[in-house]
Amino acid sequence: MSSLICVGCGTQYPPTNVPPARCPICEDPRQFVEPSGQQWIPLERLQKTHRNVFHKKGVDLWGIGTEPKFAIGQRALLVQRPQGNLLFDCVSLIDSDTVELVNSLGGLTAIAVSHPHFYSSMVEWSHAFGNIPVYLHEDDRMWVQRSDSCIHFWHGETKPLGDGITLIRLGGHFPGLQVMHWADGEGGEGVLLSSDLPQVCPDRQHVSFMYSYPNFIPLDAGTVRHVVAALEPFRFKKVYGGWFGLVVEEDGEAAIKRSAERYLKYLENSPNSAKVVSFEKAV
Repeated sequence: MSSLICVGCGTQYPPTNVPPARCPICEDPRQFVEPSGQQWIPLERLQKTHRNVFHKKGVDLWGIGTEPKFAIGQRALLVQRPQGNLLFDCVSLIDSDTVELVNSLGGLTAIAVSHPHFYSSMVEWSHAFGNIPVYLHEDDRMWVQRSDSCIHFWHGETKPLGDGITLIRLGGHFPGLQVMHWADGEGGEGVLLSSDLPQVCPDRQHVSFMYSYPNFIPLDAGTVRHVVAALEPFRFKKVYGGWFGLVVEEDGEAAIKRSAERYLKYLENSPNSAKVVSFEKAV
């Protein structure tokens, strides 16, 4: 039996001799099924056609992505810390070379995945490093396609993981979408690992807030205000999006606030209106 992976979204399913009839994650409005239909690939074949690449992104921070691009094409982020390394988000490919390189960087003690689009092969990754815990928010339990004892669901709005690292439930894109705040990152100036929400824009000066990115469905104003309010207690200089190259390098907190103001302006007012919605007043 093979652990088949959805080619569309990269989610790994339990070992089976028969491909799944459908991928609920792809059929959801936040993703899509290719015109050619649902396709599957065994992990063993993916290991032969693709490879993972590692890029140093900052002090004690590494990006891990797959080449050539597979499925959604996101990157994972490996945080090195004295208490044990953490992986935020995940990719579908895991192989012996990846395990060897991660171990050379200090191994892994835990994984946290932002939302269902990036669940990918999280169980396979956990098993490769000794069945380490995978932290997901309870509100997204229904989207887990491969259940396993390594998965730990948490409740509430924040979950500390030690060494100044905190998971924050923002919701919006998915009810349990979580980001990771790393207080000690960037020499103590703070780092936000955001994945899909807030989504770093190509200008790397702004972020956006979407329910569905491929289908261009925006989030409502109330949810955007909630996202910004949930991040208000946390200090951070940089915001790392879910793909290589999408990083807000400076004034991450200010970038999120001004982006929310811009977003609310276009959502609630005519694009040609002279009225500007102040985030402070909107709250």
